[in-house]
Parts: sequence; structure tokens; C-alpha cells
Amino acid sequence: MQFEYWLDNFWSLTVGGLTQGAIYALVALGYTLVYGVLRLINFAHSEVFMIGTFAVPIAWTAIGYGRDAHPSGLGSVVLLFAVGLIAAALASAATAMLVERVAYRPLRPKNPPSLIFLITAIGASVVLSEAVGLLVKRKPMGAMTLIQPKEVFTIFGTSVDNVQLLVVGAAIGMMLLLDQFINRTRAGRGVRAVAQNPDAAALMGVNRDRIILMIFMLGGIMAGGAALLYMIKVGSTKYDAGFLLGVKAFAAAVLGGIGNLRGALLGGLLLGVVENWGAGLIGDKWIDATAFVVLVVILMFRPTGLLGESLGRARA
Repeated sequence: MQFEYWLDNFWSLTVGGLTQGAIYALVALGYTLVYGVLRLINFAHSEVFMIGTFAVPIAWTAIGYGRDAHPSGLGSVVLLFAVGLIAAALASAATAMLVERVAYRPLRPKNPPSLIFLITAIGASVVLSEAVGLLVKRKPMGAMTLIQPKEVFTIFGTSVDNVQLLVVGAAIGMMLLLDQFINRTRAGRGVRAVAQNPDAAALMGVNRDRIILMIFMLGGIMAGGAALLYMIKVGSTKYDAGFLLGVKAFAAAVLGGIGNLRGALLGGLLLGVVENWGAGLIGDKWIDATAFVVLVVILMFRPTGLLGESLGRARA
């Protein structure tokens, strides 16, 4: 019976999974950037995303569009999308850079074991989550409906709406911009140089601290973009909204090949689809478990992830 349901809804589950996976992918880029350069996992990145989700409704309310507002016309929607994106990107990037300056930079000269960085990351994550929880009194914050879902086309009888297209298209577009920045610009060459050999990069005049701060900023911007898309898709957030999504985004980064920007995109999309398929096959209660079971199975056969190429070895 459940298998018949999965077959009947295969394409709707796939489209929904791609939409959710696109958000995972954008958040996963932050994990990948930091790991690719520093070889550490920034578990506070989930809270960087969470703060961006709060910035969106706050910015919209500040310009007169509260939760019950109804934007009219394409111009209003484009303006509000731009305002939300700028607000979320600034808030998330500022948070990410603050984490780097306060939690990580003082430790680097002491060259502590990687476990110390991991514990610091977890501590920063808890502090940020609890701080936001106190500020909002642990209550959820909603946002207006920016875009009313409307069918654009159908695929094999499955409706694809404008919100789904926006989320997937915007996520892929942001990832491509980041990929081009890393691979085509002078600053991007600095990132790849530090990722490949930090000592040689320093001898060539690359400012390592500046590069590290920049990758945290870039990861924050990607998380801010994910935060906006999340608010458009879900419509509300809370102080712990980043926890489970952040864990899944990290899983997506590992699945695609952590340290690989394109792997983060592939891993995010694949993880979203797989968990939706799992929900269709064995029920919604197992949606979270399904994604991680598949992750473990894939890593058993390919420990480096699907693509596996590190940031430092990206093409010139």
C-alpha cells in the first residue's frame, strides 16, 4: 500500500525534495568553505542561518510589511525579495564573522587540537541559539506570504509552482556565483591557495586571517540566502530552527564531498530528494532517519563523498 502511494506520488515527492534540498545545499556551502580552508567543522553555522531567518521578517516589518501584509504587483515582490535578501545576508554574514573573531581566531595562534575547535563551535552554537531564544522569549516569529504558490507547469502530471522554482533556481544561481568567485577572481585564488598550502600562501603575501574572515563572510551570505528562501517556503521561524536543518546541511556537505562547493549542491539536492522518497515509502515519522541512513550507506562505499574533491584542488 505504501509502495503504491510512493509510485503514485513519485514526481511530487521528487519536486518537493529538490525544493527542500536546495535550502540544505546553500547552508552546506558554509560548512564546505570553512572545512576546505581550516579543516574544522563550524557547528555554529546552523545558528548563522537561524539569525538570518529572523532578519527577514524584521526587515519587512521595518519597511511597513508586517505579517498580515499582502504585497501587490511584481515590483513590490521584487523589492521585498531584495530587502529580505540583503537583510538576511548582512545579519548572517555579520554573525559568521563575529563567531570567527570571537570563538576561533584567538585559538589559532595556540595551535590547539581539532577537538578544541569542535567544542568551541558547539559552545558558540548553544550561546547564539539561547541568546536569540531569550530575546524572542522562545516564541516563533512569522512573516507575511511573499509569493502565493501558483502552478507554472506540470511534469508527468505533477504541478510545479512558482515558489518551488524560485527556491531551486535561486539556490543554484547563488551557488554558481560563489563557484565563479572562488575559481575566477583574485580573492578566490587566495582562498584556494590558503586551502591548499597556508604556509606557502603566506610566503606569497596572502593574508591568511583576511582570507579566513572572508570565507566565514561568504558562508554567512549563502546562509542568509537560504534563510530568505526558507522564510518564503515555510513562513515562520524560531530560535532552534537551525539545529536540525544545520545537521542535515552538514550531512549534505559530507555526502557531496566536504570541501567541494559543487558537491555541497549535489549533496543537498540529493539529500532532500532521498528524505522525501523515504517519507513516501515508510511514512513521515522516518523522514529524518532516512536521510542519515542513506548518508551512512553511501559513505561506506565512498568515504570521500560523491565528488570528494577538496577546495584547495579546485580548478584554476
